[in-house]
Amino acid sequence: MAAVTKTVTKLPAPVTYPDPRGDPELRKEVAAYLGLARGLRCNPSQVLVTGGFSGALGLAIRGLQLGRMGAWIEDPGFPLTRTALGLAGMAVTAVPVDAEGLDVAAGVRSAPGAKLAVVTPGQQAPLGMTMSLPRRLALLAWARRSDAWIIEDDYLSELQLKGRAAPALASLDDEGRVLHIGSFSKTISPALRLGFMVVPPELSRRFGELAACMAPAPAAAVQRAVAEFLREGHYIRHLRRMKRLYAARRATLLRCLGEVASDSIKVQATAGLAVMILLPEFASDVDVALRALQFCLAPAPLSPWYMQPPRQQGLLLGVTNLNERRLPADCRRLLELAR
Repeated sequence: MAAVTKTVTKLPAPVTYPDPRGDPELRKEVAAYLGLARGLRCNPSQVLVTGGFSGALGLAIRGLQLGRMGAWIEDPGFPLTRTALGLAGMAVTAVPVDAEGLDVAAGVRSAPGAKLAVVTPGQQAPLGMTMSLPRRLALLAWARRSDAWIIEDDYLSELQLKGRAAPALASLDDEGRVLHIGSFSKTISPALRLGFMVVPPELSRRFGELAACMAPAPAAAVQRAVAEFLREGHYIRHLRRMKRLYAARRATLLRCLGEVASDSIKVQATAGLAVMILLPEFASDVDVALRALQFCLAPAPLSPWYMQPPRQQGLLLGVTNLNERRLPADCRRLLELAR
């Protein structure tokens, strides 16, 4: 029997300028994913594709047109966020977090006139707690009363290693005060430099115009590939696989550290992709991290995440790329440096 040859017709690539808001198919798939996985119902017209979190944050700061108004950030909180707000001329106030997340009442006492809050409600960066429902409602009520805005940094998306991830803060927003930022850096690869932002419907036109005037979105081919990855269900299956893998690696790391840690060093897991080592007050986590590099270890110091003293001395250990064969020796070496 003669072989049957299948002819595949390849459609020509578009020759027009791409949509500055991002590839339409990717925006459609992101909107569908957010509705399913994060409880956030939105239209693709509200979604903008960005150059990672930093690109989305820069777009949000420009688009909200807050000038030199005040902004709340979590303490501890992501240093890049603090830097970006400061470079924009905003007056940044560090608001403490506790077991329920950002202390909204403390923010009101410290900076009652603030017009922006940047939060990580799903998994607080770097401590890992999830913002409680009462705190979420209090934060939304503050934004409504103060005519303020909230930027939700959903940096770990569905990678909640223990239990199911809480719905997005933006899913509770009936007043159009929350800008939701997500990224594929932690869930697929930081090399993609691919993120997205969901803006309230009344801001979609303004942000679309702003995107057209600023740096273009990531490469169209990358966007189309990620759109297909989402559309065919590979992304959700990938997240489930990674959660199992990372949870097992975290358990292994905690076991190894527990076997060699001294009484002066406290080891605890976060809800995210790190294990935290809390050091004595007299130690310098920055110094320990620098010395660890000589042994091909790269812990991140915790103290630079704080604005207000006392700055907790500690080390953040990522669990995603552990070398399990070397792990016992690496744990012993790291704790020797930390003593």
